Amino acid sequence: MSRPGDSVESLAGWPVAVLAGGLATRLRPLTANIPKALLPVADRPFVFHQLRLLRDAGFRSVVFCIGYLGEQIQALLGDGRTLGLELAYSYDGTKLLGTGGALKQALNLLGERFVVLYGDSYLPIDYSAIVSAFAQSGKPALMTVFRNDGHWDASNVWFEAGEIRCYNKQMPTPEMHYIDYGASVLSRPAFASFGDREVFDLADLYQHLVKKEEMAGYETKRRFYEIGSPDGLAELDALLRADAG
Repeated sequence: MSRPGDSVESLAGWPVAVLAGGLATRLRPLTANIPKALLPVADRPFVFHQLRLLRDAGFRSVVFCIGYLGEQIQALLGDGRTLGLELAYSYDGTKLLGTGGALKQALNLLGERFVVLYGDSYLPIDYSAIVSAFAQSGKPALMTVFRNDGHWDASNVWFEAGEIRCYNKQMPTPEMHYIDYGASVLSRPAFASFGDREVFDLADLYQHLVKKEEMAGYETKRRFYEIGSPDGLAELDALLRADAG
């Protein structure tokens, strides 16, 4: 597999937030005793593949938002020095905060703007193009989208003429041919309207930003991979084994 051709210098100052606090119920019993990020993929815990991809793209700082069995992730990865990265961790605490609440809690570790990925996503794309599109948009947030047409998962984005017209995971419409790809760029001001909320899903924040026309869109042509389902886990395992061979 070819690697994204990003500039190390351009992405080294961009923190990446990895949302890895879910319960991974779709993968039980595999995740009964280990978090999803540590499931074996091509003979290594998945998180090593994800971090290698980010490091090779040029990122240097990663913040894990963790909850369920998250201490195992921190125990394995530590501060990230042996991987050529700087790693930090933000725990949900005594209650699940949702993906949006977990990210909001980690803002002090992330700074003013950062890239957001899900902990079960493997996205071999040009990250420098994404952050450049964010900077050029002048908006507080950017979502990457992929023309899905209901193939890989349920389409949830109406994307037209370079703009996100609507985003809704619960109520898809005929205009929604695209899907939230799983890589976004957010800034601290994007959370302003959710200042008093502690528990919320990131999809709620995204839907709010799209309605306010504060969410830019960037289309990628490269399909996504994930380990959130047994089929996805098996597919990525086969892909990475073939790539290594």
